[in-house]
Amino acid sequence: MRGHTFLGASLLLTLLCLLSCANPGSGPDGGPYDEEPPRLVGMQPEIGETDVAKLKKVVLVFSENVKLENPSEKIIISPPQEEMPEIKVSERRVSVELMDSLKPDMTYTIDFSDAIKDATEGNPLGQFTYYFSTGENVDTMEVAGSVVDAQTLEPVKGILVGLYDAEAPDSMFTTTALSRVARTDEMGRFSVKGVARGKYRIYALKDMDGNFFWNRGEQLAFLDETLTTDCFPDIRYDTAWVDSVRWDSIAAIPYTHYLPDDVVLRAFNEVSTNRTLMKMVREVPNHFVAYFTAPSAHVPQVEVFAEGTAQPYGTDEFGERVRTCFLEERNETNDTITYWITDSVVAANDSLKILYTYEMTNDSTFERFITTDTLDLMPRMTNARIMKERKQADEKWQKQLEKRHKRGDYDHDERPVEPLAVTTPRIATLPPDQNLAYSLAEPIMRLDTAGIHLFLKVDSIETPVPRRVLMDGLRAFTVMGEWRPDQKYVVRIDSASIEGLSGLVNKPLQTDFAITKAEDVGSLFVALQGADTTAVVQLLQAGDKVVKQVRANAGSADFFYVKPGEYYLKLFLDENGNSRWDTGNYGERRQAEHVVYYPEQITIRGDWDTDITWNIQSTPTLQQKPSGLRKTKQAGRQQTAHEKNIERERKLRD
Repeated sequence: MRGHTFLGASLLLTLLCLLSCANPGSGPDGGPYDEEPPRLVGMQPEIGETDVAKLKKVVLVFSENVKLENPSEKIIISPPQEEMPEIKVSERRVSVELMDSLKPDMTYTIDFSDAIKDATEGNPLGQFTYYFSTGENVDTMEVAGSVVDAQTLEPVKGILVGLYDAEAPDSMFTTTALSRVARTDEMGRFSVKGVARGKYRIYALKDMDGNFFWNRGEQLAFLDETLTTDCFPDIRYDTAWVDSVRWDSIAAIPYTHYLPDDVVLRAFNEVSTNRTLMKMVREVPNHFVAYFTAPSAHVPQVEVFAEGTAQPYGTDEFGERVRTCFLEERNETNDTITYWITDSVVAANDSLKILYTYEMTNDSTFERFITTDTLDLMPRMTNARIMKERKQADEKWQKQLEKRHKRGDYDHDERPVEPLAVTTPRIATLPPDQNLAYSLAEPIMRLDTAGIHLFLKVDSIETPVPRRVLMDGLRAFTVMGEWRPDQKYVVRIDSASIEGLSGLVNKPLQTDFAITKAEDVGSLFVALQGADTTAVVQLLQAGDKVVKQVRANAGSADFFYVKPGEYYLKLFLDENGNSRWDTGNYGERRQAEHVVYYPEQITIRGDWDTDITWNIQSTPTLQQKPSGLRKTKQAGRQQTAHEKNIERERKLRD
């Protein structure tokens, strides 16, 4: 009996040892973590096999159980398939079933990226691409690089990158699937593999509909120049490890270096040029707003008809149309236009009929043409409702007046007149390079600048000083002065100096403020190298927030009166001179306006001048954006098994 017991114990011990060897690395603290990635031990057909024109299924067998991480994002087949293949994983096997028939004399690649990992510790197989050919030869060239957002230089994850033959027309990108494709990883990197020697044009595409060519509304990128594939033998160096924490040597590993490997594509979204009248909204009787889907240089024409008549308002003595009953307020891109009705007879019509002539786009040809619509505009807040609410307010005030009289209170017998609402600056201190901005919710019909006063305040003494008042559009004005640092000022606006479209006038207004002290601000002087007169330089804070913007002048960009703190610099080449960054347009073969970041953080100190020299061509695109502004960071990756073992060893020593 004792012998049988010993034999059973021995068998149990042996079994435990075998299980331990079969599944090494369970972590704290069943031993070190398994650092070995899965090994490919079998393939059907073999990698690089030729003349497999009727292949329907690829099977890969590994040394241990595996899993696929985000296969829909990471795995891509090239040339692209019209019908998506079916990818399955079962223990040690990964199978790819091809649904499409294969093209003759073509190299096919299945790029798994780093999707294949062991099922226990998640050790990645590494960047793995399986390939075969339906012809006699296998194409082995590669084109690699990165895709970044054209405006922010942030990596663009999951965008397709593909090739056409160099002789392909521009229209091919809008009609025919890319010939070879890859997808960018989380850092925007890509590698298009299985490419034949030759010259190519490269594109990037956020393929929303899965047809592998560009449709309007999809993010895109392209290069104007062609690429030529090439390769040469090269050596890379890797670390050879004794165990999980000790390295033995640096190994020199020969490999084939494929070119080009440094392509940078700047992706952008086009601004839609398809112009239609999206909606016409009349919130209140005295104005309505036209919303368009795209900008236009054309100024729409309006004819307004009184209820029950066919006589347009706004004609001169010769019968020519003039818009005397409107004030037009257009936004910067002319796709939102507000019409303020200055004729009280027109505004009194709750049912307002207009003929609206404007520019729109043909859906099929994308050509612009002029059209006219007849529109009936009913205000959401009707004249009848406004009169009813006013009557209710009058009755309420009258009842309150009667109650006061019963108490013997005969003060304030006249109902207060509603003042014109004016939004005044809410500031305690004002930088010397800024001015006071006032705004209204309705157009200013009269502005008596003689009623606007500026005083320099020393102790309790106020001294009048010169000022300028400038209108800023229909509904705003600015008060300007010769500001002196660390001085106090007062702006007073007399009552009834401002009259709005509603006929209301302002009550007396006062704004007290001081000019920023010199020790509370600093200056930044930037000497630019490699920039022309189109350069616009922006001073940024965290989050790409623009604090100030100046146009380069004589090779320099100067920023005055900057609050102390940490800042960054960004520059764009303003090709059309509108002082804002503009996206590209594929139909015009126009790239988005070029953006450059100064690669370092800048510290501004109070009462101090900071000088820097910035050569905008000295830092490669992918290295420009400072870490303090980057949204995509490497730090988000998972800890590797090797790093876990180092941490485990440290804890054991402690």
